[in-house]
Amino acid sequence: MANLNTDVTWVDARERLPRSGTPVAAAITGRYPADSTADSDAALGEEFWLVMPMYFTTLHWSEDGAEHRDCFVDSDGVVRLPYGLASDETVTHWAELPTLPGGMTRLVLGEGVQPALQKAWGTRPAT
Repeated sequence: MANLNTDVTWVDARERLPRSGTPVAAAITGRYPADSTADSDAALGEEFWLVMPMYFTTLHWSEDGAEHRDCFVDSDGVVRLPYGLASDETVTHWAELPTLPGGMTRLVLGEGVQPALQKAWGTRPAT
């Protein structure tokens, strides 16, 4: 069996951002539900801090045409800014995604998928 352990190095989003296009694990903080403020002094809802897969980009256009710079985007197209910038949910830290099990890459396509899976599982391909 291949060694499936990996180390994660978290980077403070206030100090450094990833390269544009980089897929990352992003630590996000905010309050749920986000729009649950009764007045300007009291925030309702529950505060959270969680990890989500996202990618970082230096320029992103939302479906509504809004331009976003230096932002993290999730698979649903939700934009989150680095911590300290004006956003209901912000990214406090980020980490590069680990490589695929048993390999040194983060992506395998087409005919390479089955051999990569077999290597990770430590078995021989079916004949």
